[in-house]
Amino acid sequence: MFSWLTCNRLLLLVVVLVAALLLYPRGWPLSLHLLRFYPKRLGSAIAGWAASRELPRSLRPVILGGFARSYAIDLSEAEFPLGDYPSLQAFFTRRLRPGLRPQAQTIPGGINSPVDARVFACGRIDKNTMIQAKGLPYRASELLKHIPDPGRFEGGHFLTLYLAPQDYHRIHVPVKGAVTAVARVEGELWPVNDASTTHVARLYERNRRAVWMAKGLGADEGLEVAAVLVGATHVGGVIIDGRWLEGRTLPKDGGFPVSGLPCQPGDDLGTFEFGSTVVLLVGGPKAEAWEPLIREGKVRVGQRLGAFR
Repeated sequence: MFSWLTCNRLLLLVVVLVAALLLYPRGWPLSLHLLRFYPKRLGSAIAGWAASRELPRSLRPVILGGFARSYAIDLSEAEFPLGDYPSLQAFFTRRLRPGLRPQAQTIPGGINSPVDARVFACGRIDKNTMIQAKGLPYRASELLKHIPDPGRFEGGHFLTLYLAPQDYHRIHVPVKGAVTAVARVEGELWPVNDASTTHVARLYERNRRAVWMAKGLGADEGLEVAAVLVGATHVGGVIIDGRWLEGRTLPKDGGFPVSGLPCQPGDDLGTFEFGSTVVLLVGGPKAEAWEPLIREGKVRVGQRLGAFR
């Protein structure tokens, strides 16, 4: 039989749940509201741990093959056969066959896509403001926390690139130039999908993220580019390639300048351990003369995103 203490606890739980349902933002899908109570960091850490466990070679075709079929992953593009990937994480962060994603020809102001993705949003950075989706604003200065002088992107452009589970999840350098800064921002881990981007205010500046920034040289002189790797639920790993860290460790919440390391389009920039979103910012003294060529739809690594008018 229930004791009075048990009944009181159940009553308190009902009151808390009812209050939560009454207070949650209007218009939110119920599934998104329920995520407020899910331990997103712990769940993401557990998912990352499980995905990194080594699989018996005999089970890899079954487990990894099933995952690939579920998300319509094109296995013909993978560098190695399924049996050569020791874990789900290794398969998810697989490289492509060499030469499969050639970089677009160099032209003045040419910026190439750093990822295989869908262009989810595109626009001007106006008064420190960018648009997430359906008019929801967020701030460039907060997105670029720990990066010096984020005002250099004022008047420039942003492109939001969403990676679906079937996409290739390595990130590549989009510009010829010199790397000037890297940073990491500890934050929440809301999902980054259509429901979240249209309902969760300031989603990209709230979530965990890593930032890579470079100054354009040669045909890209006068531009500055920042690639912001935004984490999500079960996507805790937003990793800047070690070559840009100059032997240092990126702080959990902080950043540091980089001494102008040269970069070329297609170089390794970073990796998502499971999928998420890259927000690409194009600024600098010649940003007014730069124009996006693709404002929506699917893009692939190396495809030209924009150039000088």
